[in-house]
Amino acid sequence: MGLSARDRAILDFERTWWTQSGHKAEAIRARFGISATRYYGLVKDLLEDPDAMEYDPLTVKRLRRIRHDRRRAKFEGRRADPGSGK
Repeated sequence: MGLSARDRAILDFERTWWTQSGHKAEAIRARFGISATRYYGLVKDLLEDPDAMEYDPLTVKRLRRIRHDRRRAKFEGRRADPGSGK
């Protein structure tokens, strides 16, 4: 079936959002016209979509790794970024 134009735009945004100034939630609302909560639900769905993996495997793998690390930290009671000190 393939990815929609919005799905591709979301993956493109995830690949480059950190290069933009301002808060990510504001950029999401400005670019997609949806709340950050809705946006992250769409991202979550994309991480399980084989078409998303085919379209942008590096971004999907990076987001899956981040999700895995956060889940592990939550269940183990540790921070997701142990190298940040405080």
